[in-house]
Amino acid sequence: MSDLEQAFDDVEQAAASALESAAGLVKQARSLQKAAREGNVARMKRARTDLDASLSGLMQAVAVAVESWTFSDEQEERYLEERYAGELSAVAARKGLEIHERDGRLISHPSIVRLLPRDRAVRMDGRKVSAIRPSYLADLLLKNQKKSSRHRSDAFLESLYAVYTDIVQGESSGRLMPDDWQRVVPLARIYRLLTSLPGAGRDYDRTDFARDLYRLQAGGPTRTRKGATVSFPASSGTRQAKRDLFTFVGPDGQDVVYYGVRFTKGG
Repeated sequence: MSDLEQAFDDVEQAAASALESAAGLVKQARSLQKAAREGNVARMKRARTDLDASLSGLMQAVAVAVESWTFSDEQEERYLEERYAGELSAVAARKGLEIHERDGRLISHPSIVRLLPRDRAVRMDGRKVSAIRPSYLADLLLKNQKKSSRHRSDAFLESLYAVYTDIVQGESSGRLMPDDWQRVVPLARIYRLLTSLPGAGRDYDRTDFARDLYRLQAGGPTRTRKGATVSFPASSGTRQAKRDLFTFVGPDGQDVVYYGVRFTKGG
């Protein structure tokens, strides 16, 4: 079984040959038409012979193009499950792009790619993409790196703050004392509440949440509209179970791990 990049290239070349043959057929048909319009019998007979030869060549080229994709349905799905991530990473590396695999996700800062083998597609940054030729997808990832983000970190910060406040108030019987604002709330609790609606966790998974945390920490803002300052203490949280940690990969390829969040009032 060849790799996908070569397989797509084979089909592309076969299609190009079919197009070239089709153009030759059109040319001979026009020649026949012109000879008939002029009443040139000798040229018309030559054009008729050439047209028949062009048709034979086109039929052969079309047959080759139709048979040029050699993957069966089963092979397509298996390749996406087992080999695609490695090939995409290798192709991307030749373009100067790093891809890191974490928890079944492919991260090429700032994009997140999820493989959808059954659909012969990927989900990139929440959008389903059916164009999976490795070189093409790598170019899309490079383009994403260069364009400005539309993510609203300010809205994300306000969401974190609202959930954090609800948790702290609930544990303080509704009366917030100054010390309550020093409390570190595990981000796992925040995430569970943010994705409590049915299907929300599927559309916004842990890697998405980790990326939003990274964007907020890296680019701000750090203060809410009510003047509370956010921080992401690690402390002993880094020794917690993996399910309590959120990991993203920065532009330098280093893992950034998050455990808890704290809002400091008036800080």
